[in-house]
Amino acid sequence: MKRIKYIVLSCALGITMSSCNDYLDYKPTAVVDEEKAFSNPEEMTTSAYAMLGDCWYSYPFNLWPYGDLTSDDCLKGGSGTTDTDYHQIEVFSTLTSTMGGLDELWYHLYVAISRCNRALVSLEQHGDAKLGATVKEQRIAEVKLLRAHFYYKLITMYRQVPWIDEEVYKNKTQEKVTNTEFTYQELYDKIITDFKTAYDVLPAVQTDGGRVNKLLAASYLAKCYLDLAWGDGYESNTGVSHINNEYMQKVIEYTDVVAQSQNGYLEDFGDIFLQDYKNSKESIFSIQMSDYEDDNTKYGRANWSNMLNGCWGMWSCGWDFHKPSQDLVNAFKTENGLPMFDDYDNSIAYPLNGVPTTQKWDPRLFHTVGMPTFPYKYEAAYTQTTANSRTPNTYGYYTSLKEVPQRSKGETYNGPWQAFAVNEYVFRYTDVMLMRAEALIELNRLSEAMTIINDIRQRAANSVNKHISYAAAHCDIALYTNTYFQTKESARRCLRWERRLEMAMEHTRFFDLRRWGIASTTLNNYFVKEAKSVYDGQTYAQYYKDAHFTAGKNEFFPIPYNQLFYVPGLYTQNAKY
Repeated sequence: MKRIKYIVLSCALGITMSSCNDYLDYKPTAVVDEEKAFSNPEEMTTSAYAMLGDCWYSYPFNLWPYGDLTSDDCLKGGSGTTDTDYHQIEVFSTLTSTMGGLDELWYHLYVAISRCNRALVSLEQHGDAKLGATVKEQRIAEVKLLRAHFYYKLITMYRQVPWIDEEVYKNKTQEKVTNTEFTYQELYDKIITDFKTAYDVLPAVQTDGGRVNKLLAASYLAKCYLDLAWGDGYESNTGVSHINNEYMQKVIEYTDVVAQSQNGYLEDFGDIFLQDYKNSKESIFSIQMSDYEDDNTKYGRANWSNMLNGCWGMWSCGWDFHKPSQDLVNAFKTENGLPMFDDYDNSIAYPLNGVPTTQKWDPRLFHTVGMPTFPYKYEAAYTQTTANSRTPNTYGYYTSLKEVPQRSKGETYNGPWQAFAVNEYVFRYTDVMLMRAEALIELNRLSEAMTIINDIRQRAANSVNKHISYAAAHCDIALYTNTYFQTKESARRCLRWERRLEMAMEHTRFFDLRRWGIASTTLNNYFVKEAKSVYDGQTYAQYYKDAHFTAGKNEFFPIPYNQLFYVPGLYTQNAKY
């Protein structure tokens, strides 16, 4: 009798992708009769949902290495450049298709898609009898949204990927599907179709809080159209000269739904990243994480994507990855309360607690970047020092704050690995509103975009007294006046700056630069500047002297070598790899 294998975390940890023979010979201990599994469509749907948080630092589904380490916001961190193979993607010049993390991510995303396809088959065969027509339709919509969520990550990373759906699964033709059967546009169309199915069927609010909903579908549809509106991702065909206004209008239509929902801006920026507010009105959709003490399980459901990113010496297993750059810190500088667009990086600066100077800062700096002399995530009992950096001569002294809880809240696990029960935002309200503002600007609705951006800046201005009163003397932020929104060019600069500061260290920066068609110029200039970083006499980031971003190649990551090798000739490699 046929059997369906359920991939579990213990299997993932015990098997490496390089040990092919061991993997093929492995006899799974967690198996279930296929007919029995498929006769339970609700359980099969749950199985697909379970993949949302089935991640690990080497295949993080939140894509933090690929959205942050590749950008001007962030250095890799860790014990040195050989600590994990992520160094390849922060310098680009040494990136090859043999990078193990690329293969692991591809593999696990397709495992997730396989779960979705199997759930869809189960719903098709047994949904009416077991769930009734109405619930069946909703579950199909949920699973298609999940599948599109995973495919969006694949196309974001690898561009040309094989489209394997439930029909391919039923026909058992997975190993005959090429990654060139559909164009980039056609792949997006398929992803959009799945999101549109969910949008048309699902409610804005689910009774079960962890289920996907209409607002998530709307946010993703807006994101897809925003990506496509700028071009095809490669710089030669991307940017302001390639804008598709029809797609920009789609962004407005779908963000309308979010803007008119019960979601909204959380009053204090710092609260967005505290566990007490994890399912607040700011959250359009978050992957739900848990602590074993709270959910009465042996291990809980921790956020393993971010397990490397705790501060060195602050946590029992803080591995000190995901280190903010000096360029990012400089970007928070203000003059008369507004960004220093043209000369923010003319000099290196950083605040010191209790030592205010004439240089002022956007308050969001102190919610985003951990710095020596300042309380670690608002707690004076855990003030950060220069000792809280693992390799300062390589990666400097800054640490990332958003993805970790307050130190007093403790860890979900400790030793030899660490994880936190911190929810993972898929979309938060402000992200969606910034997408809306971006589209409004390109459609010449500049005053509406200014209102959104100023609302976000006003929230930042209101985010001092509650959590970072110790930094009040360092902060100065003002709203934009109409003069900044008289032309598209000026408004676009304000929007891009605002998006960088608001979404810093939230895994979007590289993909933003790529969408706008400015990655090569931005990053190659950044490599030169960041290689000269100094903090209190300590130089660091000098490895950037060997970094280079090649337009027409590095906009997307290579198809993993193992995937090319598995069925020779089936997949075509991305350009110039």
